[in-house]
Order: sequence, then structure tokens, then C-alpha cells
Amino acid sequence: MDAGGTPPGEGEGGGVRTALAGLTTRGRSFLAAGVAAAVCAYVLGQSDLLRVGLLLGVLPLVCAAVLYRTRYRVAGSRRLSPGRVSAGSEARVHLRVDNVSRLPTGLLMLQDRVPYVLGPRPRFVLDRVEPGGRREVSYRVRSDVRGRYPLGPLQLRLTDPFGLCELTRSFSAHDTLTVIPRVEPLPPVRLSGEAKGYGEGRQRSLALAGDDDVIPRGYRYGDDLRRVHWRSTARYGELMVRREEQPQRARCTVLLDTRVVAYEGAGPDSAFEWAVSGSASVLVHMLERGFSVRLLTGTGDSVPGEGADGFAGASQGTADAAGLMLDFLAVVDQSDDTGLSPAYDALRGGTDGLLVAFFGDLDEEQAAVAARMRQRSGGAVAFVLDSAAWMREPADVAGPLDRSEERLRMLREAGWTAVLVPHGATPEEMWRLADRERTALAATGGEGTR
Repeated sequence: MDAGGTPPGEGEGGGVRTALAGLTTRGRSFLAAGVAAAVCAYVLGQSDLLRVGLLLGVLPLVCAAVLYRTRYRVAGSRRLSPGRVSAGSEARVHLRVDNVSRLPTGLLMLQDRVPYVLGPRPRFVLDRVEPGGRREVSYRVRSDVRGRYPLGPLQLRLTDPFGLCELTRSFSAHDTLTVIPRVEPLPPVRLSGEAKGYGEGRQRSLALAGDDDVIPRGYRYGDDLRRVHWRSTARYGELMVRREEQPQRARCTVLLDTRVVAYEGAGPDSAFEWAVSGSASVLVHMLERGFSVRLLTGTGDSVPGEGADGFAGASQGTADAAGLMLDFLAVVDQSDDTGLSPAYDALRGGTDGLLVAFFGDLDEEQAAVAARMRQRSGGAVAFVLDSAAWMREPADVAGPLDRSEERLRMLREAGWTAVLVPHGATPEEMWRLADRERTALAATGGEGTR
């Protein structure tokens, strides 16, 4: 937040209006009583009453003029600790006020503007601040709803000793608190499609069968001269070296169904919020296991800045990659699309990646589209949230469950490891259940395992 606190440049008329607008109820009452007393004194010819009226009327005007002409130079700053929190967790906001003028301040009322979902607006009363002095205060904010929330501007309210006038000065800077979805730790189970890449099934991305298979690159300072590829050097006319063989990183795509027609209800306990939290948990878990992770929504959108193979895990940038994807999920919203075709088109073909999908309600047509997605992945795990069953009591869900079982059967026949998410289940429980489903499918000789 920039330094400030002195009145902005205004004309005389604007200054008078600003000063009079700062009169409190007490100040306006004094002014009105003074005018009334002066009128009565004139009518009745009472000079003593006139003096009382003048005192009552002039006092608030003098306080307003003195307060408006007060030239405090005050600097304010705000610090969030931390700047990114999970839904349901608290963050602390630290405010600091510095008196950078040569005069002590009077009584200051400090107020910060926050959205209503973060709690009540914090207010503090600061005593006299000596020249060069500072005051620090803090307050806590908490939100059960993910999102990005602006904090500020910070406001200072100046008041005179009699409480007849007060003026508000606002700083210009804002800060943003990011509330990300809840991330739950997941157990290290072995799901379909993760055998290729890092782990027992490492493969090399470059063929080394013969000299013709080598893909050279330009020489860089520090390269070992023993890696110089002379045939390519002669062909291109510049020094070329053999590429080092690179291990191919296992890939995982997390698909979040964002169709508004796929979910019922709203709020922190809704099915859509569970799907967002589950997606966040899987993303972080896969990054920690060294996967290249890609996030895809039902509209086919991905995280800005994502590479061709997603964000790489098990590296120095893992925390940054997780932060980018969690920030994206903090503001992701439901879309008006009614189909999953954009997401199907955005999936790359291949059989070397794991697809983890969080689906809402699936009609027969969209279940068929989801079933075809299995052909574009090495392994596929689906968590299906039937909103109708999610919002009803267990005794009333016979019909919705029959429909959900039919959709699960379609997915399983296509090779998915598909589980139905009941209300109240945690992502950890469903992750373990998916592993048991995969194990049972492998025991019966079904697809989807390696």
C-alpha cells in the first residue's frame, strides 16, 4: 500500500463541502442548536443566548476546519500470512501504520474493507502515534467457499477530540487472498496406466538402436566433446552433439466435469465442490509421485502456462506447478455446455497416460462419450457423482441408484475403473475404493490393468 494520508488537492469550495460532510451526528446537532439559539436570541433580544448560540454553532465548524487542515502523513501496509489458504482454513492479515510526518497524530480509527464471506469488517482504534512511530494490528479471515477475494482499500478515519467531525482517508492498494479447494492426502496405490514412465516401467524417449536413430542438437558450451556427432556436423556445417537419452515421464490427465446440468445444489457441501476438491487432491498426489500432470475441464480448457505434457512433477518446480493448478481450481466455475465432446476432443490419443475423471450426472449420450475417452488413455479411473442421489436421503435413492449403476456398467465395459461417490465420502476413501475395484477387475481378467 502506498504512503498517504494527506488530503487530496481540492478547491476551496470542495474543501468546505468535504469538511462539512465529515460532521458527525453530534456535530450537526451542535450546529443546529447553535443556529436555533441565535435565531431565538435575535427574536427575543437576549444577548446571552446569542453568545451560547454562537459557541454551539462555531465549535463544530472550527473542529471541521482544523481537522481538514491537519496534515498527517501516514503510510499503511498490509501483509497476508499466508496468501493462499485451503477452504475452511484461516489466514491472518497484518496491518501496519507508520507516521512519517514530524507531528504526532491524534486518535485514528483504522478500518479494512473485506468481502462479507470472509467475516465482519475489522475496525481498530489507534492512540496517538508519535513522529516516526508505528502501530501494528492484525485480524483473521476465513472462508468455506473457494475463490479469490480482494482485501482493501485500507481506510483511516480522523476525528477531533470532541467527536464533532470525522474524515476518512483511503489508501489505494489492494491485496488478494486466494482460497483454494481442500486438498486431502491420498494413499500411494497402483492404478491403471501408470506403469509407463518413472517407476518399474521406465522407457526411453529416444531410440538408441543405431547411429541413424540419433537426433542431434547444436553444441552448447560445456558439452562433452566425446558426444560430438560428426556426420551431422558435416551435414549442417556446425558442431552437433548427440542428445542424452531422456526418460519418458509418466503422464496423468485429470478431467473435471464442469457442466452446470451435471450437478444440483450449491455451497461448500455440494457435489460439484466435492469434485473440485477431489481433482485438487489427485493433482497434488500425482505431482508428488513424479507424474507430468495435466488438468482439463469439461469445456476442454486447461491451465494457462501448461506445457505440452502438462506440469512436471518431482522437480524443483513441483510446488509452483501445484500452485498454478490450485489457483485455477480456486476460480473454476460451472459452464453452460451440455456435453463432454469438447473434453473428448482435447484429449490426446495414446496409450501411455492415466486418465482420472470426476463426472457429474451422465445421461446415456454423455456416458457413451465418456466411454470413448477410455480409448485415448492407458488407464482410466472415473468417480461419478450422481447429484440426485447426493442430495436425497439414503432411503429415497433407489431410482437414481439404478440409473447410476447403468452408467457405471457402461463405463466399466469400456475399460474404466468406475466408482460411485456417495454423499459424505472422502477423496481418500474413494481413492482406496478405486484401487480395490481395479484389483478385482484384474483378478477377473478384465481390462484396465498392466
